[in-house]
Amino acid sequence: MTDQNPQVQLLLTGSEIMSGDTVDSNSAMIAKRLDELGISIYRKVTVGDDPSLLKRELAVMAAESDLVIVNGGLGPTVDDLTAEILASVAGVGLEQHPRAVAHLEQWCAGRNLTLNAANLKQAMLPAGCAVVDNPIGSAVGFEMAVGSCRVICTPGVPGELARMLDIIVASLAAERDSPVERRILRLQTFGLGESTAQQLIADHIPDWPAEVELGFRAGAPQMEIKLTVDSSAALPARDRCRARLEQLFGDHIIGEGDTLLAERVLQLLGERGETLTTAESCTGGLIASMLTRIPGSSAGFHAGFVTYANHIKHAVLDVPVADLDTHGAVSEEVVRAMALGALAKSGADHVIAVSGIAGPGGGSEDKPVGTVWLAWGGRDQLRTRCLCWPVERSLFQTMIAAAGLDMIRRSLLGIDQEPRYFHQRRAG
Repeated sequence: MTDQNPQVQLLLTGSEIMSGDTVDSNSAMIAKRLDELGISIYRKVTVGDDPSLLKRELAVMAAESDLVIVNGGLGPTVDDLTAEILASVAGVGLEQHPRAVAHLEQWCAGRNLTLNAANLKQAMLPAGCAVVDNPIGSAVGFEMAVGSCRVICTPGVPGELARMLDIIVASLAAERDSPVERRILRLQTFGLGESTAQQLIADHIPDWPAEVELGFRAGAPQMEIKLTVDSSAALPARDRCRARLEQLFGDHIIGEGDTLLAERVLQLLGERGETLTTAESCTGGLIASMLTRIPGSSAGFHAGFVTYANHIKHAVLDVPVADLDTHGAVSEEVVRAMALGALAKSGADHVIAVSGIAGPGGGSEDKPVGTVWLAWGGRDQLRTRCLCWPVERSLFQTMIAAAGLDMIRRSLLGIDQEPRYFHQRRAG
């Protein structure tokens, strides 16, 4: 693709996306990878497993675009329609592609499976198309020209798509007329809101340079700040912007790229040769889950305790019954005892403990829904804090788990451990 500003559209297929049974994350993945080349998707359409609608939409896209990426519908079942739809729009038939057959034979052999007729459906591709390798899945991708438009068909399985995009992006980059100089710096933050961050930048950095594109991606629990430049000549300006953002947001910045809170905590523990344990009630093991998603986490995380019921808090972590009866499970006394119990049982150097009211019921005037007590640190320097984060239950759990990780991150770095978080209401 030689055009430096190609018209690109994305067609997603699958009734499971339209019904809400499957959440679309693939379009974001595709857009992000194309953005590395300075290519933007200007239109995205999702269509269910309806042949006539898919054919009509693909024909329209091909007529007005330089590139169309189709995602989904490459599998062996009757609702996998992409190959026949592209063949119809291109005015060609379907044929068994030798390279696709060879790929299926190798894929089945590696799994001690028999190549059956259902699987062979994935080798019936539009006549004249080129195969795009699928390094991990059974269904190859394929591409062909429809008029002056290039159509690339990709699998709907996210892991397979990610690997295939490596191939596609490399191919697109090699075909560009001139090298792409787009440089993207992404800063990961916790505790900042999009509007708050934007206003702070407007107030404190009014002379933001035009050559540095500023972007935000809000999520739970982190928010990403993205700085993009289109030439190496603009890198000094970008670096100056970064330095000013670090001054402005300081402790809220976790790291660069895709850095997660849990990843940063494990990195800090590794640098010190120390370990962490968790004692969780309202988060139900989510902090431990966030930690163990990171490869190599066993070096810094040895044990986690989920003590949801009061009698389990006492039986497992030696929380005094008197504290539970007098102060309740959501209290400074209990969360401190949970933390000390986890440290004693695990032998870890550091701990995160949480106990709160996730809702929607269970709150009171003194302890409304969203109230949570956290304890973190080590035996000699154990700190506690009460927060109130009155949001929907699953979001509450996500944000509190992240807050616990952020507290221990701050403790390990020796920085402010009383941050004000966006959407967090002061308790007490």
